[in-house]
Amino acid sequence: MKKEVTSFDVAAMVTELKQSVTDAWITNIYQTDYKTLIFKLHKSDQPALNLLIKAGNRLHLTSFAIEKPPKPSGFCMTLRRYLRNGKIRDIEQHEFERIVTLRIRAQQEEFQLVCELFGDGNIIQVNAQNKILQALSYRRMRDRNILRNETFQYPPPSGKNPFKMERKDFDEIKSLGQIEIVKALARFLGVGGLYAEEILLRAKIDKNTQCNALGTTELDSIFNVLKQMLSKIEKNDTEPAIVVDEKGEWVDVVPFRLEKYSAFQTKSYPSFNEALDSYYTEKGVKEKVTTTTTEIEQVLAQQERILSKQQKTMEELEQEIRKNKEIGNAIYAHFGELQLLIQEIMNIKNAGKQWSDIAALLEETKKKGKPPAIYYNSIDPKNSILQLTIDQLTFPVNLRRSIQENAAEYYEKGKKAEKRLEGAEKAFEETKQKITELERQKTEKIAEISKPIFQKVEKRKVWYEKFRWFHSSEGFLVLGGKDAMQNEILVKKHMEPHDLVFHADIVGAPFVVVKTEGRTPSEQTIKEASEFAAAFSRAWKEMFSAVDVYWVHPEQVSKTPPTGQFLAKSSFMIYGKKNYLRQVQLRTVIGILMKEETIKIIGGPKDAVTSQTSLYVEIAPGEQPSGTLAKQVRELLAQKASKHSQESILGLSLEEIQNFIPSGKGVVLQ
Repeated sequence: MKKEVTSFDVAAMVTELKQSVTDAWITNIYQTDYKTLIFKLHKSDQPALNLLIKAGNRLHLTSFAIEKPPKPSGFCMTLRRYLRNGKIRDIEQHEFERIVTLRIRAQQEEFQLVCELFGDGNIIQVNAQNKILQALSYRRMRDRNILRNETFQYPPPSGKNPFKMERKDFDEIKSLGQIEIVKALARFLGVGGLYAEEILLRAKIDKNTQCNALGTTELDSIFNVLKQMLSKIEKNDTEPAIVVDEKGEWVDVVPFRLEKYSAFQTKSYPSFNEALDSYYTEKGVKEKVTTTTTEIEQVLAQQERILSKQQKTMEELEQEIRKNKEIGNAIYAHFGELQLLIQEIMNIKNAGKQWSDIAALLEETKKKGKPPAIYYNSIDPKNSILQLTIDQLTFPVNLRRSIQENAAEYYEKGKKAEKRLEGAEKAFEETKQKITELERQKTEKIAEISKPIFQKVEKRKVWYEKFRWFHSSEGFLVLGGKDAMQNEILVKKHMEPHDLVFHADIVGAPFVVVKTEGRTPSEQTIKEASEFAAAFSRAWKEMFSAVDVYWVHPEQVSKTPPTGQFLAKSSFMIYGKKNYLRQVQLRTVIGILMKEETIKIIGGPKDAVTSQTSLYVEIAPGEQPSGTLAKQVRELLAQKASKHSQESILGLSLEEIQNFIPSGKGVVLQ
């Protein structure tokens, strides 16, 4: 992961942010961890913005939905007390340093929020008298103190500000003598090694050249390249990109293409803020996933070793069962011969012969191929064990026991092994379940951690998304009011003469408007709009299976009641013929659209949604609360998606899914 932000990065991000956040109102402030703040911003007629500040690391707009803690910290509470509902008047980089200052007017006072993006970093709130109100981290240092009520001072400069430098000032670098120019540039300008090398690559100067060996032409070249790079930032003429290595790993994020990375692939972005947002979010999530799942993976590895041993044990037991059964069967198959063999051996022994003599006699008889001696293998006189080989099976029998007893003993061994196998199989299944559960926990952990990267917020919500809406399978925009006030706005402000207006024939239903834009919708769009009007009517809450819906033309909708009658607020009169669709079924579908890194939840009639996506879940009126239902819908959508997309879907906001559930209750149709 990129270790630290550079002065060039800060200059590029601030140039972009000046256009975005200047004159924005601070509607809220959140602290997601010790070093990270998110400022929720608002500008008239523009979508909300989230400005992320991480001390010592980064500062940019973010379009990822990052989970906010339920309880704000003391630092965050104080920021809210002073800065909430304030306006950002300006944002600037301090002297080409890795320091960004936000100038904010709130409660008729002027404040500065100083964000230090180097080292351990800091976020310092300063009042109009330049006194420190509070800081993320309080410190006593040799050159300054960060303490409450002390006068704020910026840290000493790390180099000269190249934006303010003239060509004659640059000659000073020669006085650094025998230092290599790459080191001198990094120190002289405070730009860091990467950009010092980049400047020299573009100027075609050997980075190891000593400063006192540089001539005027070479100094001119270096200075001109520096100014060209700065000019690109000033004009916001950048080519933001993430640098990708041959393994596909993200190695850096840059405001413009660098010759230093000419051998690498790049992923382009419309703005440097977006590039920073994607880079830091994905890299941060990967690091957190690695750290968080290590413990689970260790337990998983242990359980997989246990599973492997259990598998081997079961195979050995199966082999033992099979062998004992085969021996028992072999003994019974040659019952008479074996009984005769044992009887002959015992007769010879009782006749006073030594075991060695008996063994020699059996060997001689075996060589002649005479049964039953052909089954003889060896004798263990000490333990009275006769070793036999029958049908390629070699096994012992006890001379003190009968043939039946020997066979029964092998069958009994097999039965005992079968019982042990049952226990081993049970333990094997339990271990498999533990592994499945650990893998589920790992997936859930990854999904939970990955919410910021997988749940990307739509950057620009269009005007109609504040209503209930869907696009018909023919591409018509269909709108519905969420409440009485929205009904009135929809009819008064957004209904046009060539549109169609729908309403369920029940008290407590929204107006639904098909925006035709002069085109003529077919019966298919009329059907879908009627289904939409039915689903979001009171009929859903009453758990009806169907309801009548009618449609009319805009000129039939009026705020003027008949003479002598009163019309309640947010109510309308319908005059003339109503076009009815009878017994429209109450159903709605929730689906997801996946475009590049963005997931969008959509909802509406089945035909409309399925014309856009194959990932959907259908619901009907029911008693399941919207929170539980939304979770079920999310899980079902994840199951239907590819493995690659499942974690992304599990990171979706339940609240957004709930917006598409009529009356807050329902049941999934499967």
